[in-house]
This record gives sequence, C-alpha cells and structure tokens, in this order.
Amino acid sequence: MYEIKCYIFPLHQSSKSTHSRSVFTMANLIQSEDCSNMRRIIAEDLDWSLATVSSLSNLSLQCIVNNFEGGFYEKDFIQNRVSLSLPLHFAANVFPDGVYWKRCCEQKWKVCDVSNYGESWKRMFFERQLENIIELFVPGITEPKTVLDMVTLCKDHIKKLNIAQLLPPVKEPQTEDEEQASELTLANDDDKSGMDHFDFRILLDKLTNLEELHLVYKVKSCGMNFEWSMFEMTNWDCESLAKALKSCKTLKLFRLHLSHLEDKKCRLLVKYLLDHPSLRTLDFSHNVIGDSGARAIGKLLTKSKLEILNLYDNNIGGPGAKAIAHALSKNTTLVSLNLCLNRLKDEGGQAICKALLNNKTLLHLQLGANGVTWLTVLSLSSMLAQNNTLKSINLSCNTLGEVGGNALEEAMSHNTSVTECNIHLTDIEEQRVSVINQMVWNNQFRKQETNPREKNTENAN
Repeated sequence: MYEIKCYIFPLHQSSKSTHSRSVFTMANLIQSEDCSNMRRIIAEDLDWSLATVSSLSNLSLQCIVNNFEGGFYEKDFIQNRVSLSLPLHFAANVFPDGVYWKRCCEQKWKVCDVSNYGESWKRMFFERQLENIIELFVPGITEPKTVLDMVTLCKDHIKKLNIAQLLPPVKEPQTEDEEQASELTLANDDDKSGMDHFDFRILLDKLTNLEELHLVYKVKSCGMNFEWSMFEMTNWDCESLAKALKSCKTLKLFRLHLSHLEDKKCRLLVKYLLDHPSLRTLDFSHNVIGDSGARAIGKLLTKSKLEILNLYDNNIGGPGAKAIAHALSKNTTLVSLNLCLNRLKDEGGQAICKALLNNKTLLHLQLGANGVTWLTVLSLSSMLAQNNTLKSINLSCNTLGEVGGNALEEAMSHNTSVTECNIHLTDIEEQRVSVINQMVWNNQFRKQETNPREKNTENAN
C-alpha cells in the first residue's frame, strides 16, 4: 500500500512577494514534515489511474441497469421525456400504466376520458387502437396478421370493445352481363353477396379478459356508394360471430344493435349463447326481431343467468311476448326487461303482467309504445297488489285512458315498492297523473327513510 502525503497551503494573489513567501513556507514545511497542516490519502486500489474512470453516460446507464428490477421505469421523469415514436412492441413490454401511455393517448385523440377505462391510460390506448384496426379492416385486402400482431401486445389489457362500424369487402366493377348473372345467382342463393365482414373467430378467443362487446354492422361514411347491405350482417357473419361469442368465456355484456338482426339470425346467436357461463347483459335493441326470435330468447331466459335484457325497438308481437312471459314466470335472475317500441298489444302486455305474479326478481319493466290499453293496466294492477319487488314501470306512449288511470291509481294506493312510474302521453287526465306521481314520490321518500345507505348509493350512481 502506498502512502501519499498532501500539503494544503493558503495562497494569496495580493502580490508577487506574498506568493513567493508562500512557496518558501511550503518548502520549509515539507522539509520539517509538520503534520498539523498535512492530510493523507491512501489509495486502496493499486491499479487505479485516471485512464480507467468511466464516462458519465456509462455511469448513468449502469445506474439504470442497477435499478431496473426496482421499477426505475415507473419514474415520471423517464416517461415524461422518452420519445413517443418507440416501437409499440417495445413500449408495451417496458412501460407500465402511467404517464407514457397518457401522452400517447393525448397525442392520438382529442377526447380522452380515462374514467371510461377504469382510470387506465394503457388500457385506453390499446382498446381504442384495436377498435380502430377492426373498424378499418377490409376483408380480402387487410391482412389478418395486422389484427393478430396487435392482439399479441394488448390481449391482457382489453376489457371492452366498442366497434362503431364494420366494412364490407371492396366490390370490383362489373360489366352489364356480369351484373345480370350475379342477380340470377342471388335469386337462387340468398347469402352469396360477397358482403361478409370481419371474422371475429380470429380474435375473441384470444382476448382472455374481454367483458363487454358492442357491435354494429354498418358503414359510418358510405357517401354515394350507399347500399342497404352495408347496414346488416350476412348469414355467414352471424354464424362466425356466434361461434366466436361461444369461445369468449369471460364475456359479460353483448350488444348488437342497428344491424337488421331478424328471426333466423337471432335464433342462431341464441343457440350458441344458451350455455354461456358469464353472459349477464344482452342488448338486441334497434333490430327487426319478431315472434320467432322472441321465442328463442324466451328459451335463453330459462337456461342462462341473464340479468338485463334489452329488446327495445323490434317487431315482437303478442305471441313472442307470451313466450318471454312464460320464461319470465320461471326465471330467477333477470332484474331488467326493456320491451319498449314493439307490437305487444294487450295480448303480450297482459301475459307479461301475469307472469310477474310468480316472478320475484324483476325490478325494472318497460312496456312503452306497445299499443297496450286499459286491459293491460287491469292485469298490471292485479299484479302490483301482490308483487312487492318491482321498482320501476314504463307505460308511456300507450292509450290507457280514464279506465286505465283509475285502475293504476287504485293499484298504487296499495303498493309500496314502485318508486318510478312513467305514464307520459297515455291519455290519463292530468289530475289523476298528479295523484299517481304523488304516490310514487311517497314510496321514494319512505324507501329513503328506511334505507339511507341505499339512497346514498343511488345518488353516487
């Protein structure tokens, strides 16, 4: 071990003579080895030299390496400054949820409401990115590998997909003879139009955390190329979608609307959903489902664990409503049923009301705009006298008249569970409407006084 002696002297720059005296003093001190003004430095590394000192950049990189396992990349300092042009496959594996993904979202989209994505910026980025790829997918042109490569990166972060359009294949220009030949072919073969859309079978079974799927078979900006076939699903679309839904075991909510879903396709979808383990919400609103499709849905109610069923704006009539009512009388899971804007008439309305004499789980019933009259209200009144489960009723836009108003007022005078009752545009006189509304408000007040915790929960929602 070497011993290095270091001498420290105060130097003044006042004059040359002062500087000379300091040098002279230093020389004398060295000779006398006055230890009171001496420091010692002991070099423990015998191989140390100035040439072996690492550069600052290497020292910085080493610091990152040493702290990598400790979550160094979670630091906002790095995520705020790193380039957004990094390859996605690299960023997906390196950066956790946080500032980096927030910057990616805000750069790509003007509106970024992270509350719709469980407060996760990474989830928002990947869900919207995958939605965009599917919405711009052109069958026969876009490579399926484009979707599969993205799924490899984002499958763990996808919980909800909201597909706002599905593009059909590009149609090649045809000569007049080819058009006539294709018309003859279509007349003999109903679904060989070549308008099949994205095949969800390549996707859904790989999204192991998917809980919600919202679909619509339409084109958002078709311009002068408008065709009715752009706004409906084909038979092949329906079959491939049905098989894909069955393979997605985690799906809790499925919504297919504005897609011209008719009885045949509805029955096919229901066939594959009968034994689905996790489906709780089914929304087939704004389609053309009739009585045959409603009977299939009734069968679904007897076998599944559905909690919410939305059939708003379809073509369901009395026979279809009877099938749903029959299933409803035995069902023990459904809490909300929306049949507004159908064609139930009194045949279907009375059947639904009678079914609720045995049902003790349904909380919300909507029968607005169904052409029902005071006859349905009579059945409803009898049910309300015995059913203390139902909380909300929608009878708006029906012709109930004075008889219906009297019957509903009488029923509400004995009921304490209904806290919402929509009777707008029902031809009930205003004075009686006020009386019924007052009874409903009394029920609300009584419920709030009995269970203030539930009141706070409703206000929060």
